[in-house]
Amino acid sequence: MKLRRRSDAARRPQPAPPVYLDARSQFAARYLSGRGLEIGALHLPLALPPQAEARYVDRMSAEDLRREYPELAEWDLTPVDVIDDGETLATIDDGTQDFIVANHFLEHCEDPIGTIEGHLRKLRPGGVLFYAVPDKRYTFDFRRPVTPLEHMIADHERGPQASRRDHYEEWTRLVSEDPGVESAPQETQSEEWLRRRAGEIESVAYSIHMHVWTQAEFLRLILHCRERFDGAFEIEAAARQSLEFVVVLRKRGPLPPPSEADGSRNGDRDAEARLIELRQANQRLRRELDDLSGSASWRLTKPLRSGKAALRRARRARERG
Repeated sequence: MKLRRRSDAARRPQPAPPVYLDARSQFAARYLSGRGLEIGALHLPLALPPQAEARYVDRMSAEDLRREYPELAEWDLTPVDVIDDGETLATIDDGTQDFIVANHFLEHCEDPIGTIEGHLRKLRPGGVLFYAVPDKRYTFDFRRPVTPLEHMIADHERGPQASRRDHYEEWTRLVSEDPGVESAPQETQSEEWLRRRAGEIESVAYSIHMHVWTQAEFLRLILHCRERFDGAFEIEAAARQSLEFVVVLRKRGPLPPPSEADGSRNGDRDAEARLIELRQANQRLRRELDDLSGSASWRLTKPLRSGKAALRRARRARERG
């Protein structure tokens, strides 16, 4: 049986809401201090305030990541300091981090409840978790149904392997015509092709959004985790920012003094405020470029960009030789 072609209206996500608060920059300036980790920064690391220092964690080196994500060939990837599974952080000792940043990461996790629990374990008392997740309504996930909380509880308690194939089939059916996954023309996609394609991307552990949320459903997950972990953390801050939802969670324990993010310690408020503004503008520009990279024109010109990047690499190799 062939699937019906989707209408034009069904092909587009909702426009992202306007930005009323640059939650990433302002929350980072106020709540991050000391030494911590950022997981999966790729080409868009969080702009950290002067009082915070991060090591960068990913599942492979920057060179291997560039091969894994050829669409990022022209971007500057963040150097990886720690090669580890960001869901478990097995190489990081418990109780050693002042903060952990993981933006646009939890949706890739098969067991987000277990991941949050593990991240809390790595924090010192009073440490901070900083998460941003995309709201499915404004991204390529817009056709997918919200992942029920009960589903994530089952994945945590029974293991995610039982639902893994369902996630890949849903992604193939409702998302794979969008950036990152090659797909057949919509009018030729049969149920047999969809199952076969889902099996192929599952076999290589292709990184997809395993779970999807809106702002309200993600907050429901966070509240469930707080209850499940016996009040192990407080919600310091939460806000929508364009297509994403940002939360700051603080592990139970002694509270550090407030960060003087306005630069008053140095008597240079204007310079510090200008620096924060520049960081915010830079992050907005990079997110706009990310949105552009999901457009049809970006995908159509990908071979040209890849060819130009290969030519530049060849020239540099000749110059070094």
